[in-house]
Amino acid sequence: MENLLAIIIGAIFVNNFILTRFLGLCPFFGVSKKTKPAVGMGLAVIFVLTLASMATWLAYNFILVPLNIQYLQIIVFILVIATLVQFVELFLKKANPILYKALGIYLPLITTNCAVLGVALLNVQEDYSFIAAVVFGLSAGVGFLLALLLMSGIRERLELSKLPKAFDGLPIAFIVAALMSMAFLAFSGMIR
Repeated sequence: MENLLAIIIGAIFVNNFILTRFLGLCPFFGVSKKTKPAVGMGLAVIFVLTLASMATWLAYNFILVPLNIQYLQIIVFILVIATLVQFVELFLKKANPILYKALGIYLPLITTNCAVLGVALLNVQEDYSFIAAVVFGLSAGVGFLLALLLMSGIRERLELSKLPKAFDGLPIAFIVAALMSMAFLAFSGMIR
């Protein structure tokens, strides 16, 4: 049985999908300008990653492996993820129209967010049990939310600062992301 605490800490800090694996950068830079949409996107990603981990693990172990068609895993995983994201989009449109509008194009982009597909593929690669796969998906989502919250807080503070014109907007965001990435990469050095 996998050590669930190691999976949790690893997915949130050591192998954070945004800051150490560099997956999911499009919504990271697009939604992190303000905290409220960042929280909404982070929660949506947690939900999708957790459900996608469950659904793709079940599809892989109960359909693809018994039929010996594991080579179709990417296609099946993308279909499952697209269905889940559609569900989240419809739910948010009804439950929280303000957040739905704030997330804009980034919500349907969760379908093509490589972090979601990355979690599904890593669950297969690491040969996680069902519980470990769900914990990994949930933890990866929490790590995603943490990175979004940190970045949105910094970007909101930078809005109030006088920056040179060349650094306005995305250039300073790239610099901040690089510094955050170096900080998170330090966690991987603690394991050795």
